[in-house]
Amino acid sequence: MRNAQAQQDDLFRISRERLVQHLRADIGIKDERVLAAMGAIPRHLFVPEALRAQAYKDNALPIAAKQTISQPAIVAKMTELLELDPTHRVLEIGAGSGYQTAVIASLARRVFAVERVDELYSVALPRLRSLGFNNVSMICSDGTEGWKTYAPYDRILVAAGGPEIPQPLVDQLVIGGKLVLPVGKEKESQRLIRVTRTETGFSQEDFGPCSFVPLIGKHGWS
Repeated sequence: MRNAQAQQDDLFRISRERLVQHLRADIGIKDERVLAAMGAIPRHLFVPEALRAQAYKDNALPIAAKQTISQPAIVAKMTELLELDPTHRVLEIGAGSGYQTAVIASLARRVFAVERVDELYSVALPRLRSLGFNNVSMICSDGTEGWKTYAPYDRILVAAGGPEIPQPLVDQLVIGGKLVLPVGKEKESQRLIRVTRTETGFSQEDFGPCSFVPLIGKHGWS
């Protein structure tokens, strides 16, 4: 007779498969690499144990320090908008639980993640290491200033909403590089924006409304 852990693992696997089907059919995610990554990564290990039964529902969930793990649909959408390839070096601002970090690290060469909250940082990096993500570097710092040491980056993702596009992040992109982030003058709601750096500045595209926790820092909310 199979043990309880094996049965639970099967349930989580089936739940992940259903989530991927939802992301493909209902949300319209087309990048099969993104879908494969989200079908493989155990999201239940990135949420509080009491909430693991909800891990594969398409909802944001609370984590420590009054923060949230983004809903799978927005994780998939933002990752798809990055248009990642296996050569890319990616800067992630707002690593949180590390789940989005894991998705990106599955698709890119290297991820440099910044998390402002020490309580989250101190758990996220060991968790990622335990799952075999050795292509991730992480610091606890003000993400709105980026991470100049390893710049420039091919891609940047920001998982918190600020009132404007932080100029230091644009400056740390390669020419032609892309930055995906939520931007809004109100803390409660934003627009999902993709910025592409050009020779003379940057262009931007709007992908609709979204809602994130506030981006706190020198170039975000105080």
